[in-house]
Amino acid sequence: MAQTKLRPRSSAERFTPLKPVQDDAWSNIFKPPPNETAEEKRERLVHQQEAQRVSREIDESILESKKLLEKKKKAVKVLLLGQAESGKSTMLRNFQLAFCPTYFHGESLIWKTIIQLNLIGSVKKLLSIVEDELEISGPRSRSPTGSTSTSLSDHHRRTRMRLLPLLSMETNLTRQLLPEHYDPSRTPEICVRAGSGWKSVLERVTLDRRAPLGGQQRRPMTSDGRNKDDPTLVLAASKDDIISLWEDEAIRAVLKRRGVRLEDSPGFFLDDTARIATVDYEPTEEDIVRARLRTFGVEEHRFTQENGSEWYIYDVGGSRSMRPQWVPYFDDVQAIIFLAPLSFNQVLDEDKQVNRLEDSIYLWKEVCKNPLLARANIILFFNKMDILKKTLESGIRVETYVPSYGKNPNDVDNVTKYFKDKFRAYHKRLSPRPRTFFCHETSAIDTKATQAVLAGVRDGILRLHLEELNVI
Repeated sequence: MAQTKLRPRSSAERFTPLKPVQDDAWSNIFKPPPNETAEEKRERLVHQQEAQRVSREIDESILESKKLLEKKKKAVKVLLLGQAESGKSTMLRNFQLAFCPTYFHGESLIWKTIIQLNLIGSVKKLLSIVEDELEISGPRSRSPTGSTSTSLSDHHRRTRMRLLPLLSMETNLTRQLLPEHYDPSRTPEICVRAGSGWKSVLERVTLDRRAPLGGQQRRPMTSDGRNKDDPTLVLAASKDDIISLWEDEAIRAVLKRRGVRLEDSPGFFLDDTARIATVDYEPTEEDIVRARLRTFGVEEHRFTQENGSEWYIYDVGGSRSMRPQWVPYFDDVQAIIFLAPLSFNQVLDEDKQVNRLEDSIYLWKEVCKNPLLARANIILFFNKMDILKKTLESGIRVETYVPSYGKNPNDVDNVTKYFKDKFRAYHKRLSPRPRTFFCHETSAIDTKATQAVLAGVRDGILRLHLEELNVI
């Protein structure tokens, strides 16, 4: 088949400039229309300048996002893990108090309301028990000797009636904090959803003494300028009744007979009623650390240390239904603080058939063997050691709940050593690669001791992180 030879271009043709492409789409966008008036030209130029401004802002935003991403990659990332009520949020507040005190104290008014709700929650449990006892006892009866029976009296009934307004106030506030699917029977304690703006709700309650913008009040106010949802005045008016009910010998006898120990519950403040149930109450650092607030979902907390290092701490919900949400946060994490209270005689709230300590051990094994966490240091905290001490001193034997413990001495030192060896063995056997075993014994409500431990933990995590970055 004959091939057609291309004619070479002459020198004149080679140096003749190419004609501009008339139908270039991009050029057509900015090409002035024919017969454009001066006013139309002015408007076109304004639109072009606006488009250029928006384009620059988008470019700057993308650049800023890249810088933040690079900065976050260099930050220290720590996960707080453990089952529900293991003390993760309390440990986080200890961290804030130790290393970011300004931020910690800046939220004191918010935590004041949480503490008040914790106190009302304990009163609610007491009133529920009083109601049950009164229904069981029925009309007052007398023994053959003429003495009254051990059932509660009309005095307790009247006290309960006077305290009922506290419950409606608690219900209203709790509904605002967790508005979706609110069911007090399913969520008997204060619950919030991460990222739901729950702090803004409490700020409205505590800060509405100041007039809102525009001079319009969003919620009814009391005569002294308090928000109607603020429990301060109702608590102060109920102080004597609360103290009387909690210190009542008949009530204490009922609690003992039922095996109820409210003082071991998180967020317990009944012993502090005289101080908290006042109009001028200001929470102490210890109060804020002890406050109980259950979190649904994952909350990210960013801290900048005094040395300039940036930290991200992730506080995750610990109940079984929330644990699948942990996995996305496993990637690129430097350390895990794993809280495991030695609650050998307690069961999970969501499954009464599962022992709390057994669940902690199961969770520990899953974390240790997870390949995504192979490079992360896992720091074990035996938390709530104060409760373990009280439990053992009350005569409750570990062997009853953990048969493998056998006849070993039933004291804090031996019990702690037994479980520390168990956790260490799983850590060594299941870790994908060798890593050091770290274990600390803490009571998160003992702020000074816990902060001393956290200071050492922080320095250790930071040193390992800098080594990975080849900084040291």
